[in-house]
Amino acid sequence: MMGCNSDGNNKLFYSFNLEDQVPQNHLLRGIDHYLDLSELRQYLAEFYSHTGRPSIDPELMIRMLIIGYSFGIRSERRLCEEVHLNLAYRWFCRLGLDDSVPDHSTFSKNRHKKTGELLADMGWTPEEEEAESPGNRNLS
Repeated sequence: MMGCNSDGNNKLFYSFNLEDQVPQNHLLRGIDHYLDLSELRQYLAEFYSHTGRPSIDPELMIRMLIIGYSFGIRSERRLCEEVHLNLAYRWFCRLGLDDSVPDHSTFSKNRHKKTGELLADMGWTPEEEEAESPGNRNLS
């Protein structure tokens, strides 16, 4: 006998746990087990304004970058799309099904701006990178 979909009577409530949807042997579970970002907000607090609209959570940005690096997602637009669609990525980023993913443009602007400020605060300057690049090494 041929089966058919339900008659269109949609449920009003669903019982869904994102934790149950991510396999125990998933790469992100292993990374999450060792990843401790508990002090990140405290360390970065001075880089964020106390006025204006709320910024993107720095932990979310770091977790998204880790996903991008781990799975070879080089485009920020693609990264945001993947985090939006993939349940394991949402779980790793601590996003629920209803939570929104940052827009790729906001994500990239914040990442470049905050990363630059953070590196400058640590004493790094772009000239140091140029001097240390392989093409600028003095081999004599």
